[in-house]
Amino acid sequence: MSEQNHYIIELSRTPIGTHLFDFQLDSAFFQSLEKSEILNGTVSCKATLNLREEDYQLNIAVHGTVFVVCDRCLDPMPLEINDEQEIWSDDEADNDQSPMTNHQLDLTWLAYEIVSINIPIVHCHQPGECNKQMELLLHDHLCDDLDPDEIND
Repeated sequence: MSEQNHYIIELSRTPIGTHLFDFQLDSAFFQSLEKSEILNGTVSCKATLNLREEDYQLNIAVHGTVFVVCDRCLDPMPLEINDEQEIWSDDEADNDQSPMTNHQLDLTWLAYEIVSINIPIVHCHQPGECNKQMELLLHDHLCDDLDPDEIND
């Protein structure tokens, strides 16, 4: 994660204007995170920061593939990620200080959060793509032969 740290922007030291950032979240980054459901992947990130006197606008676009565990067969499965988010500074957050004073933007973490919100709650392979051995085990434990009268007893 140390090489990702150069995507932390010190807003108070950054010149006013438009700044472009192009970076990747790779498998090493995802594996360095604790408690992340993302096993690995490669995600291309493009960020545009429009810094003004009193506020900023940030656009972050993410595109790539991440791997998560299939809820059904427990094998890794790919998920395509393609999203763009716009973030505006909140100049009303702290009336005592300008939002630009000692404020940092961690582009790496913001990109990770955008990737994370694009992962569905339930992730399963397409029908027929799960691990065949696990599908057989699951099929052996299905209860589709139940008599409806037995359920109510």
